Amino acid sequence: MIATYEEAVNWIHSRLRLGIKPGLKRMEYMMEKLDHPERKIQTIHIGGTNGKGSTVTYLRNILQQSGKRVGTFTSPYFERFNERISVNGDPIADNHLVQLVNLMIPISEKMEETEWGSPSEFEVITAMSFFYFSHINPVDIVIYEVGLGGRLDSTNIIQPLVTAITNIGMDHTQFLGETVEEIAFEKAGIIKERVPVISCVRQPEAIEVIKEKANEQLADFYLYGVDFETNEEENLQAGEKFAFRSGQIKETYEISMVGRHQIENASLAIKIIELLNQKYEFNIDNNAIQLGLKNAYWPGRMEQISSIPLIYLDGAHNPEGVKTLVRTIEDRWTNKKVKIVVAALKDKDLKPMLSDFERVADQLILTTFDFPRVASPQELAGYISMNNVTEMNNWKSALPDVISEVKSDEVLLITGSLYFLSQVKPYLNSVIKN
Repeated sequence: MIATYEEAVNWIHSRLRLGIKPGLKRMEYMMEKLDHPERKIQTIHIGGTNGKGSTVTYLRNILQQSGKRVGTFTSPYFERFNERISVNGDPIADNHLVQLVNLMIPISEKMEETEWGSPSEFEVITAMSFFYFSHINPVDIVIYEVGLGGRLDSTNIIQPLVTAITNIGMDHTQFLGETVEEIAFEKAGIIKERVPVISCVRQPEAIEVIKEKANEQLADFYLYGVDFETNEEENLQAGEKFAFRSGQIKETYEISMVGRHQIENASLAIKIIELLNQKYEFNIDNNAIQLGLKNAYWPGRMEQISSIPLIYLDGAHNPEGVKTLVRTIEDRWTNKKVKIVVAALKDKDLKPMLSDFERVADQLILTTFDFPRVASPQELAGYISMNNVTEMNNWKSALPDVISEVKSDEVLLITGSLYFLSQVKPYLNSVIKN
């Protein structure tokens, strides 16, 4: 019997030794033992390579503004493990986490005797979330973010009201495939029979894969740039402004998150709300959409930590994420020198990521942090040809000096792995007072 929060989290993390275990048999077994809590909740399913977390937070805030109790299941956490399972943005309480772990331990032990073996960490957390949202802290609707891929992801046992695929990029290729088509096939695996699917995917070959799957499942398919679109886009000092069009609907919205890519994520959320209104009579008005988008905030995504000096955090942890960050830099800071602090994991495609940073950085500062699979500054330096490069092995002791040297015509971007940013942010909050 687990008695404390620390013991509960340690038990969950102990499942990491089992690695990633694609497939749904273990989930189906656990759901049967728990009397199928996943069938007792209404859900929305969000997949894709990047932008899932931002889309979830836009959607959650809009639904909250309309008076709904909204559950969210996201990963990874940013500052505290409990964030992964939240209601109206409030993370699960420690005592509820302990309660759920004690529920899962005997099921997990019994599973060791089965042909499928014991559940992975992610499978355990997913199962816990279903029980939490259906029995412990009931909600009106839950937004589920896919963990990895889609087709074989442990979240893929839900029957959602709407499915969304944000975009397709070359990430987790060791699990999802080496081509855009192969990755799109895995992502499209979350499309269910007669459940509408919305996407901001751009590559023609990926669109064809998703279209084909939607047709196969008799699911209506809505594509950004074809069935709905944004224009009249404008950079604001803290966020973006844009016009959204879908059929006869045209409205202007503002968001507080920075970057043109956030406009796409927000438009995806608006289109999901439109379908919830049309198909399921949710009756969410435009005022809730306006306020929800404006109030939405997602940590570590072009998050301004300081104005003097100007410091941002952004979790650009794969090639597509870096390209998006580079576009934002080119869009907003042509009149500033850009210093970039980066730490990354070895299993990422580091060469194109670092090459893109070289294009826009006046100085690159390479570092590392305490985490499995992390690359050293020296390993990162091996992919870089520019001259103004600094290596720092201890980011915590070196960062105060880096910050003190940021001038008024410069911006400091701290980026790379979200796990790195989750260590950096609380430290920065303790040393920066503006």
